[in-house]
Amino acid sequence: MGDDSEWMKLPVDQKCEHKLWKARLSGYEEALKIFQKIKDEKSPEWSKFLGLIKKLVTDSNAVVQLKGLEAALVYVENAHVAGKTTGEVVSGVVSKVFNQPKAKAKELGIEICLMYIEIEKGEAVQEELLKGLDNKNPKIVVACIETLRKALSEFGSKIILLKPIIKVLPKLFESREKAVRDEAKLIAVEIYRWIRDALRPPLQNINSVQLKELEEEWVKLPTGAPKPSRFLRSQQELEAKLEQQQSAGGDAEGGGDDGDEVPQIDAYELLEAVEILSKLPKDFYDKIEAKKWQERKEALEAVEVLVKNPKLEAGDYADLVKALKKVVGKDTNVMLVALAAKCLTGLAVGLRKKFGQYAGHVVPTILEKFKEKKPQVVQALQEAIDAIFLTTTLQNISEDVLAVMDNKNPTIKQQTSLFIARSFRHCTASTLPKSLLKPFCAALLKHINDSAPEVRDAAFEALGTALKVVGEKAVNPFLADVDKLKLDKIKECSEKVELVHGKKAGLAADKKESKPVPGRTATSGAAGDKDTKDISAPKPGPLKKAPTTKAGGPPKKGKPAAPGSTGSAGTKNKKGPETKEIVEPELSIEVCEEKASAVLPATCIQLLDSSNWKERLACMEEFQKAVELMDRTEMPCQALVRMLAKKPGWKETNFQVMQMKLHIVALIAQKGNFSKTSAQIVLDGLVDKIGDVKCGNNAKEAMTAIAEACMLPWTAEQVMSMAFSQKNPKNQSETLNWLSNAIKEFGFSGLNVKAFISNVKTALAATNPAVRTSAITLLGVMYLYVGPSLRMFFEDEKPALLSQIDAEFEKMQGQSPPAPTRGISKHSISGTDEGEDGDEPDEVGTDVVDLLPRTEISDKITSELVSKISDKNWKIRKEGLDEVAGIINEAKFIQPNIGELPTALKGRLNDSNKILVQQTLNILQQLAVAMGPNIKQHVKNLGIPIITVLGDSKNNVRAAALATVNAWAEQTGMKEWLEGEDLSEELKKENPFLRQELLGWLAEKLPTLRSTPTDLILCVPHLYSCLEDRNGDVRKKAQDALPFFMMHLGYEKMAKATGKLKPTSKDQVLAMLEKAKANMPAKPAASAKASSKPMGGSAPAKFQPSSAPVEDSVSSTVEPKPDPKKAKALGVSSKAKSAQGKKVPSKTSLKEDEDKSGPIFIVVPNGKEQRMKDEKGLKVLKWNFTTPRDEYIEQLKTQMSSCVAKWLQDEMFHSDFQHHNKALAVMVDHLESEKEGVIGCLDLILKWLTLRFFDTNTSVLMKALEYLKLLFTLLSEEEYHLTENEASSFIPYLILKVGEPKDVIRKDVRAILNRMCLVYPASKMFPFIMEGTKSKNSKQRAECLEELGCLVESYGMNVCQPTPGKALKEIAIHIGDRDNAVRNAALNTIVTVYNVHGDQVFKLIGTLSEKDMSMLEERIKRSAKRPSAAPVKQVEEKPPRMQSINSNANMLRKGPAEDMSSKLNQARSMSGHPEAAQIVRREFQLDLDEIENDNGTVRCEMPELVQHKLDDIFEPVLIPEPKIRAVSPHFDDMHSNTASTINFIISQVASGDINTSIQALTQIDEVLRQEDKAEAMSGHIDQFLIATFMQLRLIYNTHMADEKLEKDEIIKLYSCIIGNMISLFQIESLAREASTGVLKDLMHGLITLMLDSRIEDLEEGQQVIRSVNLLVVKVLEKSDQTNILSALLVLLQDSLLATASSPKFSELVMKCLWRMVRLLPDTINSINLDRILLDIHIFMKVFPKEKLKQCKSEFPIRTLKTLLHTLCKLKGPKILDHLTMIDNKNESELEAHLCRMMKHSMDQTGSKSDKETEKGASRIDEKSSKAKVNDFLAEIFKKIGSKENTKEGLAELYEYKKKYSDADIEPFLKNSSQFFQSYVERGLRVIEMEREGKGRIPASTGNTNGEEVGPSVYLERLKILRQRCGLDNTKQDERPPLTSLLSKPAVPPVASSTDMLHSKLSQLRESREQHQHSDLDSNQTHSSGSVTTSSSSTANIDDLKKRLERIKSSRK
Repeated sequence: MGDDSEWMKLPVDQKCEHKLWKARLSGYEEALKIFQKIKDEKSPEWSKFLGLIKKLVTDSNAVVQLKGLEAALVYVENAHVAGKTTGEVVSGVVSKVFNQPKAKAKELGIEICLMYIEIEKGEAVQEELLKGLDNKNPKIVVACIETLRKALSEFGSKIILLKPIIKVLPKLFESREKAVRDEAKLIAVEIYRWIRDALRPPLQNINSVQLKELEEEWVKLPTGAPKPSRFLRSQQELEAKLEQQQSAGGDAEGGGDDGDEVPQIDAYELLEAVEILSKLPKDFYDKIEAKKWQERKEALEAVEVLVKNPKLEAGDYADLVKALKKVVGKDTNVMLVALAAKCLTGLAVGLRKKFGQYAGHVVPTILEKFKEKKPQVVQALQEAIDAIFLTTTLQNISEDVLAVMDNKNPTIKQQTSLFIARSFRHCTASTLPKSLLKPFCAALLKHINDSAPEVRDAAFEALGTALKVVGEKAVNPFLADVDKLKLDKIKECSEKVELVHGKKAGLAADKKESKPVPGRTATSGAAGDKDTKDISAPKPGPLKKAPTTKAGGPPKKGKPAAPGSTGSAGTKNKKGPETKEIVEPELSIEVCEEKASAVLPATCIQLLDSSNWKERLACMEEFQKAVELMDRTEMPCQALVRMLAKKPGWKETNFQVMQMKLHIVALIAQKGNFSKTSAQIVLDGLVDKIGDVKCGNNAKEAMTAIAEACMLPWTAEQVMSMAFSQKNPKNQSETLNWLSNAIKEFGFSGLNVKAFISNVKTALAATNPAVRTSAITLLGVMYLYVGPSLRMFFEDEKPALLSQIDAEFEKMQGQSPPAPTRGISKHSISGTDEGEDGDEPDEVGTDVVDLLPRTEISDKITSELVSKISDKNWKIRKEGLDEVAGIINEAKFIQPNIGELPTALKGRLNDSNKILVQQTLNILQQLAVAMGPNIKQHVKNLGIPIITVLGDSKNNVRAAALATVNAWAEQTGMKEWLEGEDLSEELKKENPFLRQELLGWLAEKLPTLRSTPTDLILCVPHLYSCLEDRNGDVRKKAQDALPFFMMHLGYEKMAKATGKLKPTSKDQVLAMLEKAKANMPAKPAASAKASSKPMGGSAPAKFQPSSAPVEDSVSSTVEPKPDPKKAKALGVSSKAKSAQGKKVPSKTSLKEDEDKSGPIFIVVPNGKEQRMKDEKGLKVLKWNFTTPRDEYIEQLKTQMSSCVAKWLQDEMFHSDFQHHNKALAVMVDHLESEKEGVIGCLDLILKWLTLRFFDTNTSVLMKALEYLKLLFTLLSEEEYHLTENEASSFIPYLILKVGEPKDVIRKDVRAILNRMCLVYPASKMFPFIMEGTKSKNSKQRAECLEELGCLVESYGMNVCQPTPGKALKEIAIHIGDRDNAVRNAALNTIVTVYNVHGDQVFKLIGTLSEKDMSMLEERIKRSAKRPSAAPVKQVEEKPPRMQSINSNANMLRKGPAEDMSSKLNQARSMSGHPEAAQIVRREFQLDLDEIENDNGTVRCEMPELVQHKLDDIFEPVLIPEPKIRAVSPHFDDMHSNTASTINFIISQVASGDINTSIQALTQIDEVLRQEDKAEAMSGHIDQFLIATFMQLRLIYNTHMADEKLEKDEIIKLYSCIIGNMISLFQIESLAREASTGVLKDLMHGLITLMLDSRIEDLEEGQQVIRSVNLLVVKVLEKSDQTNILSALLVLLQDSLLATASSPKFSELVMKCLWRMVRLLPDTINSINLDRILLDIHIFMKVFPKEKLKQCKSEFPIRTLKTLLHTLCKLKGPKILDHLTMIDNKNESELEAHLCRMMKHSMDQTGSKSDKETEKGASRIDEKSSKAKVNDFLAEIFKKIGSKENTKEGLAELYEYKKKYSDADIEPFLKNSSQFFQSYVERGLRVIEMEREGKGRIPASTGNTNGEEVGPSVYLERLKILRQRCGLDNTKQDERPPLTSLLSKPAVPPVASSTDMLHSKLSQLRESREQHQHSDLDSNQTHSSGSVTTSSSSTANIDDLKKRLERIKSSRK
């Protein structure tokens, strides 16, 4: 027991898994109790036990297992999660429970299985049970069968799928175990109970004894339809309702249910399809052509055996059908004809709908073969044609059948009529619309008058059948002229007819007794599923009944419709009088007089022909009164009009009498029963008067009245023929005008367009212009109703006329025809209802198309042509196709019979040569237009193969295929395409292209249909597999199509179809279905159809018979017929409403108008900023997703609600794409007017547009892109700059669209990307586009790569982010892409970079595979540009002199290692990487060319920088204050995105195009010269300097060497650069931002420039060098002292190392260093000594003393010593504390050197102690001894005496005197000459003035230091200013006036770079102290290398003057 107590303490779940059976038993019992206690099925408790359930049922202990089963049953019944365990538990039950001996266990097992079925897991259970049937243990098999039987019995055949069970039944019957066989018998009986005879065919091969036993059992079964006794959970509510209804006694629903239940299974469905094509004898095709009939018979017998299989697998049977057709048509042996017909029957029965595509070929042949008399042949042919009919529709074969009806052979006529009769039996009112019935009735009516009695009888039978199917009302109009005898015969036949759809009362009753209709389903083939639809009819109903139930209208509604007989009788009565009235016999004049005198006053009749017009007038007045008072029934219209026509009749000369007369005619027509006979009497006279000025209107009025009485079509025809049979042009033109008006008033129905057209053509050819104009107006009106196809009739008119016609049509486009206002009353009386109303316009439509004269081209499609098209040689195939295209072109409109052409063309659709495929598609497009609606019959054999082409890998082929399919669908409507399995078979193919195109097409077409064939459901399983396709596009298209499938099939059907999916897939798909349910559009409303007369007008849809069959059928099926009253009301009201006959329901349109005024965007202050903050603070979701989830959409909706008009927001977030289109249209309209609003909501607008990118509707996408183009144009005009937030939430999604398959979209996206660069820096776009290259979509990758190339080409290498190296490596990866387009794009992009950047590219892209590298090199070779395009070439060809210059100057080939340090700095300091001189693309230079053109002599000048105030210029010495012109546009918006603008401009500074660079420099200069704006440059200094010295290098290496370039251009560029730099280095805060590496490169560039001998040779070169001199001084003084010192040291080191470097270079570097040393006392405290000492340490390491001493010059070592000495002197011993950055100080030569120096100075200053002086003083000075002082001074004087160091010496002396004011320098001066003494004194005085006057003098080493600035300088400047402002009197007339200069900043004024430099120089001079008297520099050398200028100020000014004069004269 101890053990017991242990397990008893365990929790339930552990007990259940315990190894002791008792413990488990106890656990199971407890679990059972727990399960029973949990009330909530969704309780989380259930989930805890999920893992146990399988253990409960599979326990090894039988006792415990029983308890487990009980617990499991309770669990499954109550837990919502139980479904998850279905598979494992049921398989456990099958394997471990069904083999138990205990009956209880088995019962519980079965109960658990059934419970799983109840909780909607039927399929999984069935699957496990079917697996159990293969178990070796018979017990298990028996139990599985029993479970399946019980499940079927309880749940019914809807839930339990019978097909898989029936499949295994034969095997079970063969089992050795009797128990299994018995159980199989029981389940077979149960299945039979549900599907009746459909079970027979699958079991026909079992043992005959078993079959007999089964038959006996089957007979015993009750005949009533079985009902399920148990329901799924989801159905249980339904069941409850049902019970309530039954208890209430209403069994109607039950009836409905039966209807649903019975058609569940079709025997055909249960059969396995057999593949027979491969089993055909190998020599079949030879034998069938053999000469011996026996051989042909053998071949046919072989086929006959194969086609006996009841279900055949789909395949290409074209050849087989062709062979059989040939036998039927041409074989002389009638036995073989019969045999071939049998084979065709077998094929048709076995293939069903799949045979439909061949039907068109075979039907005419069979019908013509009916000339055979032999009964067996006739019977075989009848069977064949009946079977074939079931595979297609009457519509498809109608053309062929009607063609045969005119055959002379009576048997053919008879058999065709009989076939029509049999066919009609299969039709319903909806599948036999008026448009189809009309031609058949017409043909049959000819036959009822045939001489052969058998033909007449057959025709009667056919007409009777039609009457039975569609009812008298529909047929009567066609039987108007049939005499009563024949009419009775037709009716008699109609009563005998038995329709397949159970219309005859007796038959319906039969059906009611035996619901399943044995055998019917099997035989009726295609109609099988329809057969049983009507069973639910509670009693024999009216004819329209079938479609009602079919369309799913609840059966109850069927009852109220009036029974057929009464309805038709009613119609007949109403129609009756009207028809009789029309046929009125012509009365003689005597009779007329008699009748007239009975109703008219006698005087009236006597005065009719009085010679006095007044009497005649009086007579007319009486006549009128009499007519007005007459009653309709009593009015003898004919007699009255005869009286009016009596002499003088219409020749009446008095217009008043005539007007009266015409008015009376109108009255009679309106008030009486006016017949056509009467009309004919007067019409001639009316037409004669219509052109009369005075009577014309009355004549028109009378005509209109007659038209109303006799219908417009007849009246119009009469009037037109009369008008054109006379010569009067006025009458003709007025008749045409009347007709135009009449059509608008009466509508267009019934008019004979053909007759009109011939008259209109006559009118168009008239000489009188009025007639032509009227004719064109009439055409315009007709166009409203007929649509574009009207133009076809006039294509051969003269071009001038045609253009007038086109213009008229253009006017009418988009208008809808007005609602008819007349002629309605008569219609409405005749009780038309919706259906009929809806048909009318279609009739017109088809009429017009039928009118076109069609050519028969079958004779031109010869066998030679067909064999050509199938030739092996593609060129011959092409010839064949060309011929076909020619034939169709020539014929324009063709008849449907095109012989063998379809098969030939079909073969070409999978041609290996894609060009031919495209050509074939074009031909098929032509064919569709040429054949019109008749192309329908080719849909199956030609249309479906076009759809297959949608799977082609080539985009253009797919596009062509899609266009072709659309062209066909336009003609055929969608019904033909959706019928049968063809479409679903296509969708089944796992081709991603095919799937996405096909789904896209369906998504476009389905929403426009009002009903679809039931076969649409066949596509659903494949649609679901597409939802989980590997390809994202397919998934997306499938999701988009989902709502439209649901719209037609309904959610329930769709959800049910998920049953066959795997559980995981099922859940996903159901979730998508739920979502789609929400977005499901409503079906296009039926009422729209009713008013489609007015609506259709401009829509060409009229003539695209898509409307015909589908929509006609719909009009009658959408809802059961309303009662006639309602119908009438509806008809009228729909017409009245017709103005709104657009798809949008009318209500909304009214509402919308109210609130659409006002702005659409509301400006919310700081709204955008707040949204950005929220996103940054993660308060809202960041806009980042792969597909937009609902929460994103909701968030955007919320954010928009505050700043977008409510009504617009509703449109924007509507589920229907058409509303999105509307929203976009509104946004486009408001774009200009609401700029502020748009910019304020820009982030939201862009986000909303990204959502549109995820829609699949192309029209929305196109609209969105159109809007974006306009938007970005607006933004760039407004100079708006996108924020980072806007860019990052939009650009990535825009880039997705660059991969769209449609070219036009890709182009638009690229255009938008280009425009974006104007509002967002290209360098920031780059990473986004780079990201796009990683897409899976190859198109997107290719387009992104191309775009990157364009960016580099337009903006230079600076756009490459993060660095060109990284970017190019990533681009280079794509050279190896598997897609050709991507490879090409990558190669092109790198070639672009190569063109900009030269061989450097190869370094940047890193290592490539050999293959890729060779591709790249090949491509570069091919694209080799002219040298002018790439700077690279020039570098290679430069003269050797270049090599002598320091390699650092060589821009394109990086210098040796020493260059790298500065390059690294540069890379660090700058976000870009501007190593490339940039070539600007040609298209971006257009404006510059313009500038050149409009200013002939000037190539391109400096942009104008400063405009001056001119008033102050005449005041004495005041310098004009510079007034700054409005800052360049780029800087207006400093706060929005200044940084990116500046980046962009700086990147242009380094441009390879001089003009671009100058423009950029000008813009920067403007910023630098305004204190308030200069701040903007902060943070960009390094970047700017790098760009600048890049440009300096580029000039040095490339431009200077370019012979073609004008050197003036270069000088201008230099002037701009130097001017800019001077401006920059005057602003100390900015100057200090320059980093060491950058300063080093800058100094390098400047010094190189000063040494460039090529510059000196130029006219203005000296001036440039002077300016550079000045600039260098500025750089030295204003930069960060640490950085510049460090830079100079590194530069010196580099220049000494470089062998190529000139000694002059190093010398100038040292001079700069000396200047720095001189500044040290003032700057020592701001210097980072540790860094400087580290640099000196490195220098000494590279150049140890020994090495330095070997130098040719002693300057380097002296420079270094002086520097160290000064530092020591200024810092004292503390200097040793600054060696922290040197790693191993001990090895450092520097430390030793410093120690030595310190020691030396310590010795010098040992004794003397002095007070600590200013900041330079140190401890050494305190101890300085007199002796040392002397030595020190001696050193100084030595320096003063030396030529080179004289200034340095003087400065040191000055410092010394300042420090030790009591020091005595007298002794040193005594020994020297007088000159020397005065020199020293003067020098000291100058220094003093410098120091006191201005903290630090900006005097350069040897610049014009002591010049006196006299007034001449100011005069000079004044001249310059005058000249620049156009005030220079000598040239005023030549220069543009000031205003133009101001208004055209883009065209730089003539005052060019030198002037600018002058003004710069003079400004600088002013900034210096004005009185410096010193000639110190006079003894300095003036070598070109030194930083010098002339010493004398006067010389300088003269020089300047001369130069100015020169410049001026050169400009004249």
